[in-house]
Amino acid sequence: MKRRDLIKYLFKNKCVFIREGAKHSVFFHPLMKKSSTLPRHNEIDDFLARKICRDLGIKPPHVVK
Repeated sequence: MKRRDLIKYLFKNKCVFIREGAKHSVFFHPLMKKSSTLPRHNEIDDFLARKICRDLGIKPPHVVK
């Protein structure tokens, strides 16, 4: 999955961008009070995308191959 598509999906699910780290971006879900880091790779592995969504307490995106 493309990084920009995952970021759009996180914003659509009411996650907010907190800060940029050295190699990661940090997102926070205010309703669940959970945060997760998103690496700055162009491609995010589907397994990692599901884990990030699970960390934030949102439903994982439907990934079409």
